[in-house]
Order: sequence, then structure tokens, then C-alpha cells
Amino acid sequence: MAFLDRFRRGTRPRMSRPTGGLRTGSTTVRAADKVDVLHLESWVTERRGVEGFVEPRTAVSDVTLLLVAHDGEWTRRRVPSINWAHDFCNKQQVPSYDAAVVGIPQRMRDYNSRVKQQRREQGL
Repeated sequence: MAFLDRFRRGTRPRMSRPTGGLRTGSTTVRAADKVDVLHLESWVTERRGVEGFVEPRTAVSDVTLLLVAHDGEWTRRRVPSINWAHDFCNKQQVPSYDAAVVGIPQRMRDYNSRVKQQRREQGL
């Protein structure tokens, strides 16, 4: 950046920053909302053998709940807090784990590999 560029910055129109969510440095993190909760509820009821993996807040995302079905199919959504995620799983009678402690299940990685292979075979 040239010395005079510092003075020119004020002459250009500035873009407004998004509102809502949590600010982390230069990133705005979208907060969990009712749509996320409804998705998680319907996902749990439509599948069997579901387990919940609570993922802690990071620099780029808030707390998330990863749900993994018996066959490895999965979904991930933002949730309000770690306690909320565990309470949600308890209400849905789904076992919940801290992903930072136990990691992500192998069946999820196997599922992702199968889906990726199917897409390659279909030419997608």
C-alpha cells in the first residue's frame, strides 16, 4: 500500500457490513435460527440410529451439532450453545458426544467416500 493510498481510502464509498450474528475479527458468523432447529428435528425423526456430535465454536463458525445416521448420512447445523445441543439430543433420545473429544465417526467418512464415488461414476 502506497503512502498516499491511506488518504484516498476515505473518498471511496464503503460497503456496509452484514448485521446480525457474532463478529469474530473480520468475519461475521450467522447465529442459529428456528429453521436450523426445525431441520434438526425433522432429520432425527426421519432416520434411524442417529448420534449427535457437538462441535465447539471456532474462528469461522459458531457451535454446531453434527447428526450422523446409522449408514453415515449426516447433517450439520449451527446451534445456540453446547448445552443446548446436548439438551436437544437428550429430548430426541439421541446419544450426544463432544466431537473435540471423540472425533467424527468413520461411517460418516465412508458415506462421504461412497457419495463421491457415485458422483464420479455418474459424471457429475
